[in-house]
This record gives sequence, C-alpha cells and structure tokens, in this order.
Amino acid sequence: MKIAKTAAVILLTALLCACASKEQKVEKEREQNPQYQYNLGIFYLNNGQPDEAIKYLKKSLALMPEFDLALDGMGLAHTMKGNFEEAIKYYNQCLSVNPTLTDAHNHLGSVYQELGMLTEAEDQFLASVADEAYHSRELPLYNLARLYYIQDKNEQAMQYTDHALSIDRRMAMAHNLRGLIFERLESYPDAITCYQDAMRIIPEDINLTYNLAGAFFKDKNYVKAKELFTKLQAQVLDPEMKVNIIRYLEMIDREIR
Repeated sequence: MKIAKTAAVILLTALLCACASKEQKVEKEREQNPQYQYNLGIFYLNNGQPDEAIKYLKKSLALMPEFDLALDGMGLAHTMKGNFEEAIKYYNQCLSVNPTLTDAHNHLGSVYQELGMLTEAEDQFLASVADEAYHSRELPLYNLARLYYIQDKNEQAMQYTDHALSIDRRMAMAHNLRGLIFERLESYPDAITCYQDAMRIIPEDINLTYNLAGAFFKDKNYVKAKELFTKLQAQVLDPEMKVNIIRYLEMIDREIR
C-alpha cells in the first residue's frame, strides 16, 4: 500500500512538472509570436487602455517590424492618447508597408481632419471610399460628409451622408448629420425627421435629444421643444449645454406668453 501511494505521488508530481513545462513552452511561444502580441494590444485598445495596448503592439513590432496591422494599431493607440503627430508617423509607416490597408487611410484621414489639414484628410477618405470591398465603407463616406459639412459644402455633404446610409441605415450619426444639414438649409421639418430617425436607434442620446429640441424650437413647435428641453435639463452635465437649455426655455416662455 505504501509503495502504491509513493508511486501515485511520483506520478502526480511528474504530471504536474509536465504541465508546468508545457505551460512555460506555450508562454515562450506566445512571447515570440507577433500575432499573439498584436491580439493582446488590440484587446487593450478595444477596452480603452491605449498605454497597455502600446506595450504589446511594441512587442509585436519588435518581432515583426513591418507588421502592417500592428503599425495601424499603434497609430490608433496614439490617436486615442491625442498624440496626433506620433499617430501620423505610424499610419504612414503602415501605408508604406501596405498601401492597400484601407483602415489606415481612414484612420489617417481622421487625424488630418482633427488637425485641420482638410485637403490631406479628403485625400485619405477618398482613398478609403475607392476600395469598394472595404468592410466598413460607410465610415469614410460619413467622414467625407462631415468634412464637407464643416466646409459649408452642403450638397456634397448630403450626397455622402445618403451614400453612407444606403450601406448602413442604422448609422445614427449619419441621420444626425443629415439633420444638421437640413437645419442649415432652414428645412426644419426634414431636420426633425432625421433626428427622430437617429433617436429610434439611440433613444437616450442627450446630444440627439438636444438637436431635436432645437429643431422643434426653430420650427416654432414650442410645446414639443419645451417638453424635450425640460426633460434634458435634469440629465445634462455639460455646463455649456445647461446654459443653452436655460436660454432656450426662457425664449420659449416669452414666445408662449
């Protein structure tokens, strides 16, 4: 019996050692695997932890310096941190390795737009839109629409917004942008319809509710505008929006009297 117990202990110890050895081997392989390190980086990026993402993406690039997806990931991480010049560097590195990586064109365009480099942004978005096989083509289409909107090119903005929505009807931000364009054109009933379409997708979005309330006010539907602004007043945290809501409510009260 004692011999059997001893043998069992030895066998268990051997199995544990074998498992530990196997785990160490797997861990070592992962440390040397650029794809695994990239996947970890993207996991942290998706969880809003750009510093952790950079740590693993750097490991990936140390193992494979021309790994296009990891270079794009580094650009995204630095974009999240507001390090736009560093982000541009990585996006350009990525595109020098793989000029056909459409995500990188779209991401680079967004950074250029953030920096006010609108011509450069337009070039990158157009390059993204040109890829008809791009899995998220509605995004650069929307980005182009927004780019033209801020330049007061309403017809082009509407054209690209509609194109984005033809691909994804549930793109709430595109419905919202259509509303903003219609407001600029003083077509308030159309703006109201667009904001309502957006709110069917994201019912509790404060910015959408604010835009809808403002459109009702401009369309002289003061009852509906007051109802929405009053509801918002208890929810809004942004100081500037709070002040604007108070001003709207004061103007509505004057109009109703």
